[in-house]
Amino acid sequence: MSDPDETPSGDRNETPTERMDRNWNELLQELRVTQTGVQILTGFLLTVPFQQRFADLDAYQRNLYLELVVLAVVTTGLIVAPVSLHRILFRKRLKRELVTVADRLARAGLATLALVLSGSTMLLFDVVVGRTEGIIAGATVLVALTVLWLVVPLRLARLAGESRPDQ
Repeated sequence: MSDPDETPSGDRNETPTERMDRNWNELLQELRVTQTGVQILTGFLLTVPFQQRFADLDAYQRNLYLELVVLAVVTTGLIVAPVSLHRILFRKRLKRELVTVADRLARAGLATLALVLSGSTMLLFDVVVGRTEGIIAGATVLVALTVLWLVVPLRLARLAGESRPDQ
């Protein structure tokens, strides 16, 4: 199969323009799910300093918190960036470029989201239980997300490629 976007059975009968439209729509659906969670997480992190116990955080916890805020804002920017790209590139016949760049931004957004989720877990466990437990919990979340979001999909793609007779 020369086209990596074609289904294994070769049953898609679409033009390159239709394929880009489909890819864009699929990406938008994925981003809709991700954007809500990222925005809620970022909003939550932005309210933490206004809580009474924030003053009780030690230097490590405050630094970790600030790093998480920066990562959450970067994640939000990466996940929302395809919307800006679309607005700027609208009707300029650059759908392929739009889909390619938006895909890269979404992947980077997922990577930074994994860091925010694991770091938030680390901070929470650090405050509630202790530093060692925080590091273990954060590392566990990062490993779990890496397996679910990267290892499993890559393995499925490899297995699908091996099962195709023309590969």
